[in-house]
Amino acid sequence: MTEPTDTVPPNKPKSGWLNILVDYGPLLVFLGVYKFYQPPEDSMFGEIAAVIYGTIAFMVAAVVALVFSKLKFGHVSPMLMLSTALIVGFGGLTIWLQDERFIQFKPTAIYLLFGVLLLGGWLRGKSLLKILLEAAFEGVDEQGWLKLSRNWGVFFLVLAGLNEVLVRTMDFEGWLWAKLWVFMPLSFLFTFTQIPMLLKHGLDVGQEDEVMKDEPPTA
Repeated sequence: MTEPTDTVPPNKPKSGWLNILVDYGPLLVFLGVYKFYQPPEDSMFGEIAAVIYGTIAFMVAAVVALVFSKLKFGHVSPMLMLSTALIVGFGGLTIWLQDERFIQFKPTAIYLLFGVLLLGGWLRGKSLLKILLEAAFEGVDEQGWLKLSRNWGVFFLVLAGLNEVLVRTMDFEGWLWAKLWVFMPLSFLFTFTQIPMLLKHGLDVGQEDEVMKDEPPTA
């Protein structure tokens, strides 16, 4: 699940699966620490210690992923910057108040913000997704970008609602695994459904695989 520019660098590197690692790597670190790290019995955080230590690891991993993106690709996408800022912000609240609900609300905040921004831009005839993704899909015309912004805006609002439902119906660990086994597959599936529309609006067939790799982050 990150200034903006409407142009594509002439030698844009093929990010491939490294982009996916940048997007979802911090979540995997969170899962690993929460699941396998055993805090000492006298931990200052008490029963919520596993969540706190997982959150600390999540925040560090998110910042490392941002730095890696800058060093490897020469830039940091606006979506990744925003996502990292929210991870650090809500993670800090989780640690300070020792309440896991803040880190659980972080995805809802991201989805709502992106959904409202994209749909607001679409209503004004502006393709904000093109800015956020830095025109990653070569050949797509403005109408195609507008449709993609609209579709992703609606999808983000659906994800926000789904996250809130899962938070209220699952325990914390179940919710964490849902982030990996529900939200990530849904995002890939939704991205795949957009390919026919993008092809109708000029997507370079050589870029079709890149569509699946350059999806908006949903971690």
